[in-house]
Amino acid sequence: MNDYDRIIKKLIEFRNERDWEQFHDPRNLALALMLEAAELNELFLWKKDHEVENIDIGRIKEELADVLTYSFFLAHKYNLDIFQIVEEKMIKNGQKYPREKARGTAKKYTEL
Repeated sequence: MNDYDRIIKKLIEFRNERDWEQFHDPRNLALALMLEAAELNELFLWKKDHEVENIDIGRIKEELADVLTYSFFLAHKYNLDIFQIVEEKMIKNGQKYPREKARGTAKKYTEL
């Protein structure tokens, strides 16, 4: 069993032991993902560069784990291979952001 299958199995067991699957429809998973991402962003909100360096890494880990957990649940709901969909997205981004045009710039692909 690979690491991804192992963590999904643990997440599903945790969820099922609490009878939470009833709340894990796609809409609620997407909303929970957005809210957890907002909590992660809140750690950085209004911080100056030197303050960002002092954010408690434990808090970052907790919020990032929540984001990943809901992402995994949503991918599992649709039977999506997370590694495959990330690779597919990288291919699309490579086409939208050719190396020679995008290197060193944060411009959107429509502005390159």
